[in-house]
Amino acid sequence: MFNSKITRRVFMKNSALAVVGTAVIPSFLTRAAYADLTEGGKKRMVVLFQRGAADGLNIVIPHGDPMYYQLRPTINIPQNAVIDLDGYFGLHPSMAAFKPLWDTKQLAIVHASGSPDETRSHFDAQDYMESGTPGVKSTDDGWLNRAMACEHSKDEKDSPFRAVALGTSLPRALSGTFPAVAVSNINDFGVGNARNPMAAGLSNSFESMYAGSVDTVLHGTGKETFDAVKMLKAADPSKYTPVNGANYPRGRFGDSLKQVAQLLKADLGVEVAFADIGGWDHHVNEGNTQGQIANITREFSQAIAAFWTDIGDLGTDTVLVTMSEFGRTAKENGTRGTDHGHANVMFVLGGPVKGGKVYGRWPGLDQRHLYEGRDLEVTTDFRTVLSEGLYNHMGNHELAKVFPGFDADPRKKFLNFVRT
Repeated sequence: MFNSKITRRVFMKNSALAVVGTAVIPSFLTRAAYADLTEGGKKRMVVLFQRGAADGLNIVIPHGDPMYYQLRPTINIPQNAVIDLDGYFGLHPSMAAFKPLWDTKQLAIVHASGSPDETRSHFDAQDYMESGTPGVKSTDDGWLNRAMACEHSKDEKDSPFRAVALGTSLPRALSGTFPAVAVSNINDFGVGNARNPMAAGLSNSFESMYAGSVDTVLHGTGKETFDAVKMLKAADPSKYTPVNGANYPRGRFGDSLKQVAQLLKADLGVEVAFADIGGWDHHVNEGNTQGQIANITREFSQAIAAFWTDIGDLGTDTVLVTMSEFGRTAKENGTRGTDHGHANVMFVLGGPVKGGKVYGRWPGLDQRHLYEGRDLEVTTDFRTVLSEGLYNHMGNHELAKVFPGFDADPRKKFLNFVRT
């Protein structure tokens, strides 16, 4: 027998669906599968996490700072290879896909950004950034979930896809009371057809599980969840073809962003989407114009550029922001790599973004300016960047609830990179 009280999550095991709810199964799916979800001018935010601590100094290179070349004699990006942006900063040469976005002023950069917490633990730093409460381990939910909870009350037209993560389980940022969905592969989302009988078996088991429940509340929610799966499959994602010449790189990250584009374009009511890309922890043989850093920055930038091309006019009301748990040491180590550092770089892309500019105060790489004598200093708190996106773009003015204990006063803190 099923219990109507579910404390955290409802999973369909071994499938691509994970639905998160509150203490009692929420009513967020009521009539959602058949509601008219298309709303002109709906604001969307896409959050991308670079797991492993990306080397911001070799991603957006301060080639105008002579200390950069002194600190990195073997892994620096030579000035003649840097994609210059403003005479001082430039992109890694593998990130040529970002240059048109910069030139059309859709892409902005916030350098020397990150978490004020001093931890160099991947696990703790990711937890703090996704919870939105650096240094506080007791936070139960994620900042993106709180943001959605602040924006919406549960009504009969709530879409089950308002908050979506690409992956096998929900990330920390989307955990909490607001219902969210994790999708590992929308082509195997659980409703079968002639081409995919395995999915049919999964969906039949899913429906039978709830049909056999004597609890009417759980039975109703299960039926509506199943209808939500049908709602997605009605878009026939297996036939999806990117448009406008968008060319996603092969790999999990490119696939994730292609699926985010599919979900946005299917008018399913997506408001926030989350995806991540690992492989940034380069302690050994990081490389420079070639090697590990070049390979991953190429994949990263090409996937984002393809996504932006693919969504077309939807970009007018979409803001994409990137983040990583911390940066790398300013000085290369003895194995031609970099170790865990402090400040990093964030990208912000979107129709409302005032791009073509590097925002934030650059602290410099002189020894006297380095954090703990070894790292780029954080001069812009990552919560300031996220707050501006939420406030100016998404219209969320309850920032004290999204980032408790943080002063995100728009008049004092915002960098003004997003138009209201």
